[in-house]
Amino acid sequence: MKVSKEISQIIPYSPGKPIAETKRELGLQVVHKLASNECPLGPSPKAVAAMTQALNELHRYPDPSCYDLRQGMASYLKVAPDWLAFGNGSNELIDLLVRTYCEPGEAILTSQAAFLAYALCAQAARVRTVEVPLTADLRFDLTAMARTLEADTQNQIRLVFIANPNNPTGTVVTRRDFETFMKVAGGKKDLLVIVDEAYFEFVRTADSFSTRNYLETYSNLLYLRTMSKVFGLAGLRLGVLVGQPAHLDYIHRVRNPFNVNSLAQAGALAALGDHAHLERVLHTTWAGLDFLTTQLHRLGLKFWPSEGNFVLFDTGRDAMAVFQALLRQGVIMRPVVNYGFPTLLRLSVGYDVENHAAISALEKVLIEIRPNPVASKF
Repeated sequence: MKVSKEISQIIPYSPGKPIAETKRELGLQVVHKLASNECPLGPSPKAVAAMTQALNELHRYPDPSCYDLRQGMASYLKVAPDWLAFGNGSNELIDLLVRTYCEPGEAILTSQAAFLAYALCAQAARVRTVEVPLTADLRFDLTAMARTLEADTQNQIRLVFIANPNNPTGTVVTRRDFETFMKVAGGKKDLLVIVDEAYFEFVRTADSFSTRNYLETYSNLLYLRTMSKVFGLAGLRLGVLVGQPAHLDYIHRVRNPFNVNSLAQAGALAALGDHAHLERVLHTTWAGLDFLTTQLHRLGLKFWPSEGNFVLFDTGRDAMAVFQALLRQGVIMRPVVNYGFPTLLRLSVGYDVENHAAISALEKVLIEIRPNPVASKF
């Protein structure tokens, strides 16, 4: 059976290496996975209790409207309930946006080294991806993206994806840059701008912004949130799309009717109400991030200040060689060669014991593998 060249040329998304696989391959008893930006504290106990109770109703189909979750999420995000659409993770919502609003041959606009799902979903829908290079400090270059939109006189670009903070760089878009960009993008009637706020809760800098504050100003603006990161529910797969109901109406027509399962709905609703657990996660994450960046500085490694629950750093060496050596030490980090960074690794925040183990293993590996000053462009 023949398929299109777009489908045949897709390189599947490569997730972080699993703990069980690493133990099995290397004969290790203890492995610390700090590769997938997961929540080290896990889900809220209230979420676990709610899901346990929901097990009694697994013979029933889930509520296709997510009514209870919709009310809880609307309260959390301070938007009207009909401004919400839910998906099987943010990935499904990204895919739905591309399939709903783009024709084959049209394009999406994003940045180099942005979340790979944007380009993968576009390619699967036979839609082109226009990527603008990052700035020198690894930020989205919204000035260049605005110029790209202005040059698109045929209106081929239908969607813009902006990750704030961005994964894998951890960098944010400043309020000033976003407002300047929207003076161009906000006036285009055949364009939607989607801000991916998967790591929004972790942001500490006052220099960034909340997309929520601009929804009434720009009718073509939407944003994404997830329950996978700060809420520790990655295994449930639950994403949220926020925007004007007129846009979401088409998403509801395209999505599958039971795309959010019962356990995800029950667990997410309970997690939203557990403010104490959320505070514990944030405190643990910020303390861990501060520890990791202090240690990377001590080791003389360049890193980029992060507003996520991870840090991107330059090994000054072949990152894949460092990655493999770290595996043998029982530590899984994330190489980002597929983003165009051959010497960089991404390190997720874990428990204190995991953070210390990661730095200890890294220190040993840096001695084993000699630096390659030619390899790194940073």
